[in-house]
Amino acid sequence: MVNNLKTYTVLTLLVLGLVFLGIGCTGNENGESSQAGEASSDAAPETRTSAAGSQSITLKGSDTVLPLAQAEAEEFMLENSDKSITVTGGGSGVGITALIDGEVNIATASREIKAEEIETAQANGINPVETTIAYDGISVVVNPENPVSELTFDQLRGIYNGTISNWKDVGGEDLKIVVISRDSSSGTYEYFKEEVLQGDEYRPDALTQPATGGIVGEVSQNPNAIGYIGVAYLDDSVKALNLDAGNGSEAPTSENILSGAYPLSRALYFYTNGEPSGLTKEFTDFVLSETGQSLVSEVGYFPVER
Repeated sequence: MVNNLKTYTVLTLLVLGLVFLGIGCTGNENGESSQAGEASSDAAPETRTSAAGSQSITLKGSDTVLPLAQAEAEEFMLENSDKSITVTGGGSGVGITALIDGEVNIATASREIKAEEIETAQANGINPVETTIAYDGISVVVNPENPVSELTFDQLRGIYNGTISNWKDVGGEDLKIVVISRDSSSGTYEYFKEEVLQGDEYRPDALTQPATGGIVGEVSQNPNAIGYIGVAYLDDSVKALNLDAGNGSEAPTSENILSGAYPLSRALYFYTNGEPSGLTKEFTDFVLSETGQSLVSEVGYFPVER
């Protein structure tokens, strides 16, 4: 009887030991899977699929592209209720940096990516691919009460580099010019500096705004102010000036922008890591489709000829 009891005791301990050993192995396997899952979520973003089966991608960048990207995303999601597109602004430079850091699927930009940004991207294993999604014109705007209706490029350059500081020097009243600019993270800031200032620096007393809407607000409230914005932001609260770059005075109309007659015309871009794929490609194709390009016109930009 005692021997039998000892046998049962040994067997019981062996069984319990195997049970605890199995629990320990299971815990290690789960721990490794959890860590792998966390690591993959920190990698460059792919199309995300939630537990409910919905897919999502993220766009970030140009405030000029922002109203267009938002309109495109809203329409796309109406047609695809199981898919989600998140769109934020912050400036072209901010979006491109986010793409380089693997934080977004699409960087939106109102300027071409710089050579040094491409080098940084490639060092991070990112291959920026450019897609033109629309065209835009930069409107130079003043308060509607300002009698000035046109400027030459030399006059505009002088206003923004600081050599011209009074409206009387460009045909206006004897009043100090209040210069408004986007901040340095903006693609519009970079484009304007390259095309208008042509190597000069912005005047040090220029008032910078982090978003285009801020420029519209400042100019609409200050009769002495001047600023520059994408044509999609034009409304009755500001007045767009005609510009003369040496070939005659031109207004920022759709015909002049598409023909290149208006001197401040440019393309708007999506940048992706490699050729678009998955939901990123699906959304890009939608933006370039007949429906997507009709939204380009509705928002106030100009479609890509295909």
